[in-house]
Amino acid sequence: MFNKFDDQRSEMVREQVFGRGVRDEKVLAAMGAVRREVFAPPESRDFAYYDNPLPLAREQVMPQPYITAFMIEALQLHGGEKVLELGAGSGYSAAVLAQIAGQVYSLEPIAELAETARKNLAHEGVDNVRILSGDAEALQAAEAPYDAILLSAPVAEIPENLKPLLRAGGHLVAIVGGNPMARELVRLTRRADGGFDREDLADIRFVPSIDEKGADFVPGPARPRIIEMRPRQAEDLPGRIVQAAQVFDSVEEARLDDLIERAGESRIVLLGEASHGTSEFYRMRDRITRRLITEKGFNIVAAEADWPDAARIDDYVRHADTPASEWQAFARFPTWMWRNEEVRGFVDWLHEHTRD
Repeated sequence: MFNKFDDQRSEMVREQVFGRGVRDEKVLAAMGAVRREVFAPPESRDFAYYDNPLPLAREQVMPQPYITAFMIEALQLHGGEKVLELGAGSGYSAAVLAQIAGQVYSLEPIAELAETARKNLAHEGVDNVRILSGDAEALQAAEAPYDAILLSAPVAEIPENLKPLLRAGGHLVAIVGGNPMARELVRLTRRADGGFDREDLADIRFVPSIDEKGADFVPGPARPRIIEMRPRQAEDLPGRIVQAAQVFDSVEEARLDDLIERAGESRIVLLGEASHGTSEFYRMRDRITRRLITEKGFNIVAAEADWPDAARIDDYVRHADTPASEWQAFARFPTWMWRNEEVRGFVDWLHEHTRD
């Protein structure tokens, strides 16, 4: 039986994860299968699928869902691997990994969190995750080499004591950098000769951070939340579009709050379209422009149009006593460009808005 969390989880995968460029079907399926609300503290469960981190015990946090998905996708798992995670937290990322990997070993040095993670995983019937307690020495109790290693907590440098634990061809993913406002998501791939190839996958900004030494893996008292992440792989134009695009099922249900907020204090906002004559583009421009006018104080709408038509519409919009019967929406244009019901509805709204 579906409940509100099932709907929210589907929406989270669609908008926060897929909508920001995660395309690995195994990762998308895993994010859709794991009940994040179970791994959230009871007081935060109603916020489990919000696009922000959640506080855990001892000043720890669960990262945003998108960050978890992006980092796991970067491991490039095919299924059945042996994975080491450092920083179990409440067990959520381990549960997601367990949907893909064959066996997951997750180190959590904070005993309280380690016990919470064990209980959460047992509650969800996840039997292929082993939670390791204690400090870095506990790594020796697990079964190296690993096919993949994930560092859930940021470090100044990738710990050298982890590199020998990775098999040839395996990937290690970590958030690296001493400056919390300018860190990188890094992937190391171990070569057959024992060396490592490094890829910088994304730029990441944090609020104030934890352990800055990074000589060995030592989780600090407060894992910071990510406040901005810009993937490096989206350098080509299609990649940039995918990264910046917002996915929605219908014009009417599209959430515009973030888009309007991005306008900031700008006094000029350009609204384009991918094709002329598409109803959805006109309707979306209508919605966006109305909010820019009512919420951001914009008072000019400019359109590339024929001068006599534009002058007639301008007169209608600015003068409350001009009757609708004395104007036509861009009469000199074809119906598929400007002279259509969508534009007429917007112009009528402008007329009434000015009257008010």
